[in-house]
Amino acid sequence: MREPVELRRQRILAAVQARGSARVRDLAAELEVSVVTVRRDVEELTREGKLRRGHGVVRSATLVPRQEPPAGDAAEGDAVAVVVPERHSYLYEALHGARSVLEEAGLRIALHIAPQVAGAERPLVERALADGARGLLLAPRWRSRALEEADYGWLAALDVPAVLMERRPRPGSALHAMDSVCSDHVHGARLAVEHLVGLGHRRLVFATRDDSPTARTLRSAFRAIAEEHPLVEEWAWLLSAPEAGQDGPYSEQETAELSAVLREVGATGAVLHGDVDALMLVQQLADCGVRVPEDCSVVAYDDVVASLGATPLTAVTPPKAEVGRVAAELLLRRLGRTGAAAAGAVQRVELLPSLTVRDSTRALEPASN
Repeated sequence: MREPVELRRQRILAAVQARGSARVRDLAAELEVSVVTVRRDVEELTREGKLRRGHGVVRSATLVPRQEPPAGDAAEGDAVAVVVPERHSYLYEALHGARSVLEEAGLRIALHIAPQVAGAERPLVERALADGARGLLLAPRWRSRALEEADYGWLAALDVPAVLMERRPRPGSALHAMDSVCSDHVHGARLAVEHLVGLGHRRLVFATRDDSPTARTLRSAFRAIAEEHPLVEEWAWLLSAPEAGQDGPYSEQETAELSAVLREVGATGAVLHGDVDALMLVQQLADCGVRVPEDCSVVAYDDVVASLGATPLTAVTPPKAEVGRVAAELLLRRLGRTGAAAAGAVQRVELLPSLTVRDSTRALEPASN
């Protein structure tokens, strides 16, 4: 299905803000759309005052251009490489947070976008190190547990400071002793469940992805919370989209249509991950005659574009930009750029998400006799 226009424009804005400027042709290639489409989006973002246009180039309107240091003032290769997956607007917000910290410290960001193929991050990291990167901020895609574990060996052998963003290696693994900054997604899952239960919903459905560390954490968290919660009477989990799972096999119910599972469970509340899948699932519910929030209250998880739906979605909001800022600050300490010693205990930082209440949730009305 075609990507929503507002999401595409947000991705363009995030990419330009993260880099300071970008070529229109490069943006079109990254987003896999035509140059004409990107130009049209850029024109609209320029009218809104969010971007500035040049000849074939687009620049951020919210950032003051950096003054280039005098020649010989900064060492060549005085850069930090940042590796994030393509088509991941969530992590682009973390990237923007990291950029502000690193540039204030006088370090340049060398951004590398990992395509959606297994093992894409390693050659990008090797290239960045060959170019002289002094440190790394990493968010590997890790679509399956096997792919995650396949990266543990070479990541553990890195000889420059590195910090993982929104990735939490397994306890006891080769990367357990690697610095990381992550949202506490278990807390986020609990916020969503408690919100729905507090509105009187007792039968719930969770539709999440299963193809990233965050998705797998959420699936496990929802299962544990629902099984233990004294007020949850019935619940079920399913994939939020056919392409959203890698670690199957999945049962027939776990790959069924959301409306069918809602009927089977008698659910009046649902939590949907991530935002785009959530918006599309709400559209599917409307096609099946299920109204949000009249028939089913919905909470989205990610809050990148949840507010843009026809019915703005209540959403769990991870501290995306703050993850990037804290990761960058931790990396600066490792590089000895903050006055603190570079050595020290490994840090595994967790930041708490929040809940943003909008129009897609409401109290369950008592059944009439």
